[in-house]
Amino acid sequence: MTKETQEELTLKMRRYLARIHQLADFSGSAGFISTAELAETFLVTAPAVNRMVNRLRELELIEHAPYKGIRLTEQGRTEALKYLRQHRIIECFLVEVLKVPWTEAHEEATSMSSINLSEALIDRMFEMAGRPQFCPHGEPIPNKAGELPPLEDIPLSETQKGQKVVVTRLRTRDKDRLQYIGALGILPNTLLTIHSVAPFNGPLQIRLNTHTYRIVGHNLAELIRVRVLENEQA
Repeated sequence: MTKETQEELTLKMRRYLARIHQLADFSGSAGFISTAELAETFLVTAPAVNRMVNRLRELELIEHAPYKGIRLTEQGRTEALKYLRQHRIIECFLVEVLKVPWTEAHEEATSMSSINLSEALIDRMFEMAGRPQFCPHGEPIPNKAGELPPLEDIPLSETQKGQKVVVTRLRTRDKDRLQYIGALGILPNTLLTIHSVAPFNGPLQIRLNTHTYRIVGHNLAELIRVRVLENEQA
C-alpha cells in the first residue's frame, strides 16, 4: 500500500475493513459477504454502505464479484488486522490493568479506538496487559505486521454427542449475552464435554466437570466457537 493510500484511510474506513474481516471469518463463502450484512451490523442504510464500499474499492482494499458480494484484498486484510490488533490490545488493557468488566470491554475499546492512538501507546498497553495473545473474548491478537494464524474452530452448535471440546472464542459482544455465557461458565479455554444434542436444532446439554451440567440453546451455541479435541470421546 502506498503512503498516499495510508494517509487517505480514516478510522471509519478501518472499522469497516475490520468488520468485513470479522463477518467473512464466519461466512464460509471464500471470504465474501453481502453489503446487506454490512449495513445490518453497522445499523446504517444501504446507500451509506455502498458509498463506503465504493471508496474502499477505489483504494484497492476490497474487491467485488457479481452474485458473491465483497471481500478484502490482501492489503485490505492487512489493514483490518492492524485495526483489530489495536482494538483487542485496548480490550486487554481495560480488563487486566483498569479492571473494566470483560463484558464491557468491547464497547469501551470501540470508543477509545475512535481517536488516533499512537503505536507507542498501544505498545505500552500491550506490555502493561502482560503481552496478551488473545482478547478477553478469545479472539487472537494479530501481530504488528497485521498477520494472524489460521483458526480451526467450529460453532458449538455443530458438535456431536460425546465430543470433548475447548471453547476458543465468542462471536457476540452483546453485554447481556456475555453476562449469561459467563454465568454458565462457558468462557474461552474452558473444557466441555457434549453430553447430548437434541434433534432439529434443539438445545445441547454440556458437562463442565464431573458434577456440573449446562443446557445451551441452539441460537446461543451458534455464537460460541470451540476446537474439537481429536480422538477424545466422553
